[in-house]
Amino acid sequence: MGGPLLSVENMAIDIGGSPVVDGVSFAMSAGEVLALVGESGCGKSLTALALLRLLPPAARLSRGCIRFEDADLSRLTEREMRRVRGERLSIIFQEPTASLDPLATVGSQIAEAFTIHRGGSRAHARRVARDMLEAVGIPDPDKRLEQYPFELSGGMCQRIMIAIALICDPSLLVADEPTTALDVTIQAQILDLLKKLVAERGAGVLLITHDMGVVADIADRVAVMYAGRVVEIAPVDDLFRAPRHPYTALLLASVPRLDVEPKASLATIEGAVPTPQEFGIGCRFSDRCPLVIDQCRVVSPPLIDVGPGRASACWRTDRVPALAEGTA
Repeated sequence: MGGPLLSVENMAIDIGGSPVVDGVSFAMSAGEVLALVGESGCGKSLTALALLRLLPPAARLSRGCIRFEDADLSRLTEREMRRVRGERLSIIFQEPTASLDPLATVGSQIAEAFTIHRGGSRAHARRVARDMLEAVGIPDPDKRLEQYPFELSGGMCQRIMIAIALICDPSLLVADEPTTALDVTIQAQILDLLKKLVAERGAGVLLITHDMGVVADIADRVAVMYAGRVVEIAPVDDLFRAPRHPYTALLLASVPRLDVEPKASLATIEGAVPTPQEFGIGCRFSDRCPLVIDQCRVVSPPLIDVGPGRASACWRTDRVPALAEGTA
């Protein structure tokens, strides 16, 4: 059996000398959906952009190895990276209307993504683009090829982005909050489409999201981020049933549920996420954690195995089940 499709080891990203992402490690296999979750600002999207070498100018990959298939992406030249990006490794951005060119037709944008990597005639690229529109469930594809993004709904534009990302049949798709700007019905359609594409094409999907409902619906495994670090990794069913990090337990407790008696108010996590300038030497969740002890404030816990396929970065992992049950 081969190695993982993607392996990220000890990755760090700095902005202005501050480590906004620090020591992130995870791996995923072909045909797997790995969800990367956490509060806004925890470093999820920066992690995704680092994989494709698309970090904003102020950000810098300062440490770590990003191994994808047979290459360390962090060591490729920009020319070599352009051959990987868009062909073997693609991304769906959060805001499709901001990512699509308003002055170019849908057909030309999808076809361009194909010809850049595969070459061939314009007519062939157009035929492939039409077939891809059909594959992502867009009705009347011949008509849509001639339309501009502003003539389409948000859900249609998101499908166009997915078509562009999949036109070269990549082995890994990064989906950065792909359903955030969509209504609930369209969200469900997009998630069903992603699940279908994974099943049919065998691609891996790294899903960036803060929506635990989306995670429960589509993910195989989950990596939870907090303040620039991965604090827990687990199969999705295990994570929801028995979290092994205090942050995960409190995050899940704050999600509304239909299968339990409604409460007067939702649970909240007291305090605020520290800024990079406020990161201390200990656990970054220590100021908000109900299980905190002195050791947590002075020594950062490593991400260690806590069961089959599971890892947690907490000195008091044994106390988390009681916290999740509300008895700690």
